Amino acid sequence: MTNIVLFGPPGAGKGTQAEVLKEKYQLIHLSTGDMFRYHMKNDTELGKLAKTYTEKGHLVPDSVTNEMLKDEVNRQLENNPNGFLFDGYPRTKDQAQVLTDFMTEKKTKIAAMVALEVGDEILVGRLLDRGKSSGRADDANEEVIRERIAEYYRKTDVLKEYYQAENKYYGVNGVGSVEEITARLTEVIGKL
Repeated sequence: MTNIVLFGPPGAGKGTQAEVLKEKYQLIHLSTGDMFRYHMKNDTELGKLAKTYTEKGHLVPDSVTNEMLKDEVNRQLENNPNGFLFDGYPRTKDQAQVLTDFMTEKKTKIAAMVALEVGDEILVGRLLDRGKSSGRADDANEEVIRERIAEYYRKTDVLKEYYQAENKYYGVNGVGSVEEITARLTEVIGKL
Protein backbone atom coordinates (compact mmCIF):
# COMPACT_ATOMS: atom_id res chain seq x y z
CA MET A 1 0.00 0.00 0.00
CA THR A 2 1.39 3.41 -1.01
CA ASN A 3 0.31 6.31 1.19
CA ILE A 4 1.28 9.85 0.20
CA VAL A 5 0.74 13.15 1.96
CA LEU A 6 0.16 15.88 -0.66
CA PHE A 7 1.01 19.19 0.90
CA GLY A 8 1.00 22.89 0.15
CA PRO A 9 -0.60 26.16 1.16
CA PRO A 10 -4.14 27.17 0.16
CA GLY A 11 -4.20 27.73 -3.59
CA ALA A 12 -1.12 25.60 -4.32
CA GLY A 13 -3.11 23.24 -6.55
CA LYS A 14 -3.40 20.24 -4.24
CA GLY A 15 -6.98 19.48 -5.23
CA THR A 16 -6.24 19.65 -8.95
CA GLN A 17 -3.16 17.45 -8.66
CA ALA A 18 -4.85 15.04 -6.28
CA GLU A 19 -7.51 14.29 -8.92
CA VAL A 20 -4.80 13.39 -11.44
CA LEU A 21 -2.67 11.39 -9.00
CA LYS A 22 -5.53 9.36 -7.56
CA GLU A 23 -6.44 8.13 -11.04
CA LYS A 24 -2.86 7.51 -12.14
CA TYR A 25 -1.95 5.48 -9.03
CA GLN A 26 -5.45 4.21 -8.09
CA LEU A 27 -5.31 5.82 -4.64
CA ILE A 28 -8.15 6.83 -2.34
CA HIS A 29 -8.11 10.64 -2.17
CA LEU A 30 -8.86 11.90 1.32
CA SER A 31 -9.29 15.67 1.40
CA THR A 32 -10.03 17.18 4.78
CA GLY A 33 -11.17 20.30 2.94
CA ASP A 34 -13.78 18.28 1.01
CA MET A 35 -14.85 16.54 4.21
CA PHE A 36 -15.30 19.84 6.03
CA ARG A 37 -17.10 21.49 3.09
CA TYR A 38 -19.51 18.55 2.96
CA HIS A 39 -20.27 18.91 6.67
CA MET A 40 -20.61 22.71 6.45
CA LYS A 41 -22.87 22.54 3.40
CA ASN A 42 -25.08 19.98 5.13
CA ASP A 43 -25.04 21.98 8.37
CA THR A 44 -23.95 19.03 10.51
CA GLU A 45 -22.66 19.60 14.03
CA LEU A 46 -19.12 19.04 12.78
CA GLY A 47 -19.77 21.49 9.95
CA LYS A 48 -21.05 24.18 12.32
CA LEU A 49 -17.99 23.75 14.53
CA ALA A 50 -15.57 23.81 11.58
CA LYS A 51 -17.20 26.96 10.18
CA THR A 52 -16.49 28.92 13.37
CA TYR A 53 -12.76 28.45 12.65
CA THR A 54 -12.60 28.61 8.84
CA GLU A 55 -14.56 31.86 8.61
CA LYS A 56 -11.74 33.51 10.58
CA GLY A 57 -9.01 31.89 8.46
CA HIS A 58 -8.01 29.49 11.26
CA LEU A 59 -7.45 25.75 11.17
CA VAL A 60 -9.98 23.37 12.69
CA PRO A 61 -8.65 21.83 15.98
CA ASP A 62 -6.70 18.57 15.71
CA SER A 63 -9.08 16.57 17.86
CA VAL A 64 -11.98 17.09 15.43
CA THR A 65 -9.89 16.57 12.33
CA ASN A 66 -8.10 13.44 13.63
CA GLU A 67 -11.29 11.59 14.46
CA MET A 68 -12.97 12.55 11.20
CA LEU A 69 -9.98 11.29 9.21
CA LYS A 70 -9.63 8.02 11.16
CA ASP A 71 -13.30 7.24 10.57
CA GLU A 72 -12.92 7.83 6.84
CA VAL A 73 -9.73 5.72 6.56
CA ASN A 74 -11.39 2.86 8.44
CA ARG A 75 -14.40 3.05 6.13
CA GLN A 76 -12.20 3.06 2.99
CA LEU A 77 -9.94 0.21 4.19
CA GLU A 78 -12.87 -2.15 3.69
CA ASN A 79 -12.33 -1.68 -0.09
CA ASN A 80 -8.68 -2.90 0.04
CA PRO A 81 -7.24 0.23 -1.60
CA ASN A 82 -3.81 0.53 -3.26
CA GLY A 83 -3.17 3.35 -0.84
CA PHE A 84 -4.24 6.80 0.25
CA LEU A 85 -3.52 10.28 -0.98
CA PHE A 86 -3.87 12.60 2.02
CA ASP A 87 -4.74 16.13 0.93
CA GLY A 88 -4.79 18.77 3.66
CA TYR A 89 -3.79 16.38 6.43
CA PRO A 90 -1.67 16.36 8.50
CA ARG A 91 -1.25 20.09 9.16
CA THR A 92 0.49 19.95 12.53
CA LYS A 93 3.26 17.84 14.06
CA ASP A 94 0.73 16.28 16.43
CA GLN A 95 -1.49 15.29 13.49
CA ALA A 96 1.56 13.81 11.72
CA GLN A 97 2.34 11.69 14.76
CA VAL A 98 -1.32 10.61 15.05
CA LEU A 99 -1.27 9.63 11.37
CA THR A 100 2.03 7.74 11.72
CA ASP A 101 0.72 5.82 14.74
CA PHE A 102 -2.67 5.17 13.14
CA MET A 103 -1.16 3.88 9.89
CA THR A 104 1.22 1.66 11.88
CA GLU A 105 -1.82 0.19 13.68
CA LYS A 106 -3.26 -0.52 10.22
CA LYS A 107 -0.01 -2.32 9.21
CA THR A 108 1.05 0.34 6.69
CA LYS A 109 2.98 3.65 6.65
CA ILE A 110 3.34 7.02 4.95
CA ALA A 111 5.73 6.65 2.00
CA ALA A 112 6.30 10.38 1.45
CA MET A 113 5.20 13.94 1.93
CA VAL A 114 5.19 15.68 -1.43
CA ALA A 115 4.87 19.46 -1.05
CA LEU A 116 3.79 21.88 -3.77
CA GLU A 117 5.86 25.03 -3.32
CA VAL A 118 4.31 28.32 -4.56
CA GLY A 119 5.03 31.96 -3.68
CA ASP A 120 2.51 33.90 -1.58
CA GLU A 121 1.53 36.48 -4.23
CA ILE A 122 0.77 33.73 -6.74
CA LEU A 123 -1.33 31.97 -4.09
CA VAL A 124 -3.34 35.12 -3.33
CA GLY A 125 -4.01 35.66 -7.04
CA ARG A 126 -5.08 32.06 -7.56
CA LEU A 127 -7.45 32.12 -4.59
CA LEU A 128 -9.04 35.44 -5.57
CA ASP A 129 -9.61 34.03 -9.08
CA ARG A 130 -11.08 30.85 -7.62
CA GLY A 131 -13.33 32.92 -5.36
CA LYS A 132 -14.93 34.59 -8.39
CA SER A 133 -16.18 31.26 -9.72
CA SER A 134 -16.51 29.04 -6.64
CA GLY A 135 -18.70 31.21 -4.46
CA ARG A 136 -16.49 30.35 -1.49
CA ALA A 137 -16.49 33.31 0.89
CA ASP A 138 -13.02 32.41 2.19
CA ASP A 139 -11.63 32.84 -1.36
CA ALA A 140 -13.24 36.24 -2.00
CA ASN A 141 -11.58 38.33 0.72
CA GLU A 142 -7.87 39.10 0.31
CA GLU A 143 -7.43 39.78 4.04
CA VAL A 144 -8.88 36.36 4.94
CA ILE A 145 -6.76 34.71 2.23
CA ARG A 146 -3.57 36.27 3.57
CA GLU A 147 -4.50 35.19 7.11
CA ARG A 148 -5.12 31.62 5.86
CA ILE A 149 -1.69 31.56 4.22
CA ALA A 150 0.01 33.03 7.31
CA GLU A 151 -1.83 30.55 9.55
CA TYR A 152 -0.75 27.71 7.29
CA TYR A 153 2.93 28.66 7.68
CA ARG A 154 2.65 29.30 11.43
CA LYS A 155 1.13 25.90 12.06
CA THR A 156 2.77 23.71 9.44
CA ASP A 157 6.45 24.68 9.13
CA VAL A 158 7.29 21.93 11.61
CA LEU A 159 5.85 19.28 9.27
CA LYS A 160 8.60 19.82 6.76
CA GLU A 161 11.11 19.13 9.53
CA TYR A 162 9.11 16.12 10.76
CA TYR A 163 9.11 14.41 7.35
CA GLN A 164 12.67 15.51 6.53
CA ALA A 165 13.82 13.75 9.72
CA GLU A 166 12.25 10.56 8.31
CA ASN A 167 13.76 11.18 4.84
CA LYS A 168 10.23 11.38 3.43
CA TYR A 169 9.98 15.05 2.39
CA TYR A 170 9.99 16.06 -1.29
CA GLY A 171 9.47 19.68 -2.36
CA VAL A 172 8.07 20.19 -5.87
CA ASN A 173 7.76 23.45 -7.82
CA GLY A 174 4.00 24.13 -7.94
CA VAL A 175 4.15 26.86 -10.60
CA GLY A 176 3.41 26.07 -14.25
CA SER A 177 0.77 24.24 -16.21
CA VAL A 178 -1.18 21.41 -14.61
CA GLU A 179 0.69 18.98 -16.87
CA GLU A 180 4.12 20.36 -15.94
CA ILE A 181 3.38 20.11 -12.23
CA THR A 182 1.95 16.60 -12.65
CA ALA A 183 5.14 15.53 -14.45
CA ARG A 184 7.25 16.82 -11.53
CA LEU A 185 5.07 15.00 -9.01
CA THR A 186 5.11 11.78 -11.04
CA GLU A 187 8.89 11.88 -11.19
CA VAL A 188 9.08 12.03 -7.38
CA ILE A 189 6.38 9.41 -6.76
CA GLY A 190 7.94 7.07 -9.31
CA LYS A 191 11.09 6.90 -7.17
CA LEU A 192 9.27 5.84 -3.99
